[in-house]
Amino acid sequence: MLLFISDLHLQEERPRLTRGFFTFLEEQAPEAEALYILGDFFDVWIGDDAMTAFHQEVAAALKKLTDQGTSVYLMHGNRDFALGQKFCRQAGCTLLPDPSVIVPFGEPLLLMHGDLLCTDDVDYQRMRRVFRNPLVQFFLLKLPISFRRKLAAQTRKTSKKASRMKAEDITDAHPQAINDYLQNHAVKTLIHGHTHRPDIHDEPAGKRYVLGDWSDDQGWKLVMTRETLKLLSFHF
Repeated sequence: MLLFISDLHLQEERPRLTRGFFTFLEEQAPEAEALYILGDFFDVWIGDDAMTAFHQEVAAALKKLTDQGTSVYLMHGNRDFALGQKFCRQAGCTLLPDPSVIVPFGEPLLLMHGDLLCTDDVDYQRMRRVFRNPLVQFFLLKLPISFRRKLAAQTRKTSKKASRMKAEDITDAHPQAINDYLQNHAVKTLIHGHTHRPDIHDEPAGKRYVLGDWSDDQGWKLVMTRETLKLLSFHF
């Protein structure tokens, strides 16, 4: 069995959510061969050098799971794209590029965070290209941690304000982008998060599973076995 989750947006200010995730790791994840976390695992990440006791606790919980035999794979989201190898080493997990193709049970799957699919959101895509530029990231990570915290807080505030002013279809996955990614990667199944609109869609080029975001008392998971692929919500 494989598990797929995304958009937990973990943060120290939401202890109920964190406890719910730890319960998930203890009670559900050990049954899986692998756990795939498809981005926005943390609500913000300003660099591995800025890890707090909270981040260390999350890393330790993941390491406990991997030590039990469940592999953990992490993908960058738009909130935690600076997450790096230091955290992954501590957590015992593997960083996946976005997009990635995996072939469990002989069937190829395309995994994405999902923001690349929102091509109508031109302003966001422009900002994404800037912040994902390796040179920009290099210089950002050289800035003082206190300055990075202020910059991240301001960026989040600006992003939330801009999102409220955009039409829903602009911030959703674009049909052409969906089918282009499916066809270009020669797969029939796409799994992603980001949009916070959990659902299963029949697309012209294949099937699309959209993971939901987690709240303080509910999570979303996609459970894959050799025979089935199920999108499920669950309460903590």
